[in-house]
Amino acid sequence: MLKLTAIFYIIIAPTMAGIFALVPLSMAGTLDFDYKQFLAFVIGGAVLAIPVSWFVAGKVNNLIAKTKGPQATA
Repeated sequence: MLKLTAIFYIIIAPTMAGIFALVPLSMAGTLDFDYKQFLAFVIGGAVLAIPVSWFVAGKVNNLIAKTKGPQATA
C-alpha cells in the first residue's frame, strides 16, 4: 500500500499545496505579500496531503482486494 500512497501523494500534494497557497493570497491580497506566511501554508498543505493520500490509497486498495484483482503490496 506504500506504493499506492506514494502515487497518490504525487497527485494530492501539489493540489493541496496550491489550495493552501491561495489562503494567504486571498486574506492579505497581493500588495501586502508575506512570503513566510505563504511558505507556511504551502508546506502545511503538503504535510496534510500525507494522511489524505494514505486514506485514499487504503480505500483504493480495499476496492482492488474486493474485486479479486492484483493487490498492491509494499
